Amino acid sequence: MARTAAPGTRERILRTAGELFYRHGVRAVGMNQVIDAAGCGKNLLYTHFPSKDDLVAAYLRACRRERERAGAAAAEGLPDEPATRLRTLVAEIAATATAPDFRGCAFRLFLAEFPGDAGEPGRVARDYLRDTRAEIDALVARLGVADPGRLADRIWLVVEGLYGSAARPDAATAAETATALVDDLLAAARR
Repeated sequence: MARTAAPGTRERILRTAGELFYRHGVRAVGMNQVIDAAGCGKNLLYTHFPSKDDLVAAYLRACRRERERAGAAAAEGLPDEPATRLRTLVAEIAATATAPDFRGCAFRLFLAEFPGDAGEPGRVARDYLRDTRAEIDALVARLGVADPGRLADRIWLVVEGLYGSAARPDAATAAETATALVDDLLAAARR
């Protein structure tokens, strides 16, 4: 008779795999490493995640939930004013990017490893980036500035720069500069 998995097993496997993927890269982590680190059997892992793609997609979906939770927490209680929301969004990303254990955006890291991935993990990563960009576009559109596309492009470039500078020793300086730059961009766009 087959044993029933302990409650929380799927989450434990996913958390363990996520830590490994984030620390070492998806390509470098094999399913046997996940099995060993999670302390589970091969059958149990494959019951929850039939393939590595399923496991990676679940990891990226968990990363998305965490990013959305962090963004919502940062915006909680703020007025629904687009400039304030944009500043808060960039400040939250800056704070995330300067955390000691932050080595980059999980979605961008995945797409750097697998730029042409057409599977579920690639879709999850690209969807997150598309939706995040759409959020910036929507906030900028509400500002009523003369060239919202140009301003949104610039703010998106600041966000990309924050993620790109995250692992560098001067990440804190880059974060301060990025948030100040968004303030400057917003002020200039309103003139």
